[in-house]
Amino acid sequence: QVQLVESGGGLVQAGGSLRLSCVASRSFFLFNPMGWYRQAPGKQRELVATITSGGSTNYADSVKGRFVISRENAKNTVYLQMNSLKPEDTAVYYCNAWLGQRDYWGQGTQVTVSS
Repeated sequence: QVQLVESGGGLVQAGGSLRLSCVASRSFFLFNPMGWYRQAPGKQRELVATITSGGSTNYADSVKGRFVISRENAKNTVYLQMNSLKPEDTAVYYCNAWLGQRDYWGQGTQVTVSS
């Protein structure tokens, strides 16, 4: 069984920064890709960013230039550095990881950006 545990969410003013972390319960290099998704109230869950085992990244247009995804295999951790946050970034952020033919989700961490 794979467990993903997110942390780092919170309340921040517009223009501020947060760094989310997601720690996996097993060997990290097996997961490919890993990513962050978010879901705002009343909206569907959407992709924020993904990163492959080789380090290739992909971002939603809405966060390009502001968010950076990275992974630290030795710590079984994937990060999402969020800069220049906007009120529209407010959502629950979920960590996602693919292992073979299925994916796994964390429990989510709330990010709230005040104007």
